[in-house]
Amino acid sequence: MCGIVGYVGQKQALEVVVAGLRRLEYRGYDSAGVAVIADGTLAVRKRAGKLVNLETLLGSDPMPDSTTGIGHTRWATHGGPTDRNAHPHVSEDGRVAVIHNGIIENFALLRAELEAIGVTLSSDTDSEVAAHLLSAELVRTDGDLPEAMRRVCRRLEGAFTLLAIDRATPDLVVGARRNSPLVVGVGDGENFLASDVAAFIEHTREALELGQDQVVAITPDAVVVTDFDGQPVDATVFHVDWDASAAEKGGYDLFMLKEIAEQPKAVADSLRGRITAGHRLQLDEMRIDESVLREVSKVVVIACGTAAHAGMVAKYAIEHWTRIPVEVELASEFRYRDPIVGPDSLVIAISQSGETMDTLMALRHAKSQGARTLAICNTVGSTIPRESDAVLYTYAGPEVAVASTKAFLTQIVAAYLIGLYLGQVRGTMFEDEIRRILDELADMPRRVDLVLDTTEPVRALARELVAAPSVLFLGRHVGYPVALEGALKLKELAYMHAEGFAAGELKHGPIALIEDGVPVVVVVPSPRGRAVLHDKIMSNVQEVRARGAVVIAIAEEGDEAVAAFADHIIRIPAVPTLMQPLVATVPLQVFACEMATARGLDVDQPRNLAKSVTVE
Repeated sequence: MCGIVGYVGQKQALEVVVAGLRRLEYRGYDSAGVAVIADGTLAVRKRAGKLVNLETLLGSDPMPDSTTGIGHTRWATHGGPTDRNAHPHVSEDGRVAVIHNGIIENFALLRAELEAIGVTLSSDTDSEVAAHLLSAELVRTDGDLPEAMRRVCRRLEGAFTLLAIDRATPDLVVGARRNSPLVVGVGDGENFLASDVAAFIEHTREALELGQDQVVAITPDAVVVTDFDGQPVDATVFHVDWDASAAEKGGYDLFMLKEIAEQPKAVADSLRGRITAGHRLQLDEMRIDESVLREVSKVVVIACGTAAHAGMVAKYAIEHWTRIPVEVELASEFRYRDPIVGPDSLVIAISQSGETMDTLMALRHAKSQGARTLAICNTVGSTIPRESDAVLYTYAGPEVAVASTKAFLTQIVAAYLIGLYLGQVRGTMFEDEIRRILDELADMPRRVDLVLDTTEPVRALARELVAAPSVLFLGRHVGYPVALEGALKLKELAYMHAEGFAAGELKHGPIALIEDGVPVVVVVPSPRGRAVLHDKIMSNVQEVRARGAVVIAIAEEGDEAVAAFADHIIRIPAVPTLMQPLVATVPLQVFACEMATARGLDVDQPRNLAKSVTVE
């Protein structure tokens, strides 16, 4: 949530900041604003709504030239999405401008304290208090903005990223972070702060990781990092291995379409370098000793949304290959139910951004109980992998559309690699068995490509069903989380009622939803694998069809038994059972994307949603 950009250097700050905000639009927001320092004064412009509203204002009310500035796209928590609640917020004396991501939990107490001494607050946000507190501390610290920021941060409770500029120090931007993302971009005669490297990737691919409870001060020629007590900190340097073009649409009308099309490459990249010439797994990022992994008695997957569905798929594979029990927990519920984890537990945290607050807090709880932790993540240098004992990066490249596509497939691949590695280390799998499955995984990019070549009938079907008020999804075994993911995509993008069910549960209640004309998407298991699953789901198909449902079957090539009972068949390549989610999910992504497009909706930025959820 929230896009944050700060710049100091030789270029026009406004141009750099607005371009950075444009690259961060995918994070989700409902207002935008900028502030620059010029001739010893602060200039601020902000507007509710999309970034274009701010750009329109800048066209009619230009800002002065400046080489120092900050910008923000806000996702409302405290106070509605209005002009007055948009960031930046300015102190009453006009000296300091502040932008903020996160939630200041003790803001009510701080607000009352400020009002008691006569400060007039002009917004409903929790964020504004930081501007007034900073202004007061600047007086006490003789204008030392980094020290003033440290003092303010020691008073704040909750999760926050803060950026501030002071009109008295025109070549300085100061940032701070606690439980909320902030990275430094290191340039030549210029430096950047942002909530995501995408904001500055056009200018530099060299970055610094900021740790928990740290303050950073950037000038055109220096970056200084300290903790909240003022002690110097050595920040970790990393190189961003993709460039600005990777975050552009590349000829596609939508980022989501581009990212769906990138899935074969994303899967291939997530496998690359992890399989030796002898077909053994070599996971260099697995920093947990093999002796520890041999003693693991339970695996717990913690994740939210799409990532939780990937974890559900992983459960089937890891349990099958390792015989270790696997629990899949919604991260937002995990630490509130007194979970049973300890030194013999392996907790796998799945997060595309690596900043998902619910997952981060669940991870920290697991660590406090002594569990070993492993992150599956797409964002190098983000908080969750940094705080985990080990990490497996998915290398999917930037995913800009809010609704996740290639992250989902690569999370499944990463989880499968972990499962195979555990089987290899623990001796629960034969080498030739691991080799066969790795060969199957290596062939999946080609199989996904085959699906992508045949999606036009899926688009046509979505347009045909555009007026449907509801769509139901059914699946068994690994098809069940695929059904959940298909339903989630329709909810996110088309704003319609959609539910996924384990097909066997249909007669235990959900069949009451079936009426004449209701579309029901069925993920059909392969008849070549566990035939009993295929037979069972055919019975479910007949149950809904008898009650008037329009049956849409996702079925593999060669499965002719389904033809007699389905109104529409979407064919996918025949693959082993555990590989089916990698091909069966793709047409459901296309279906949801086309449904939303046909309804005239914003596919890449659905209402009320953010790409990275950085508050609990």
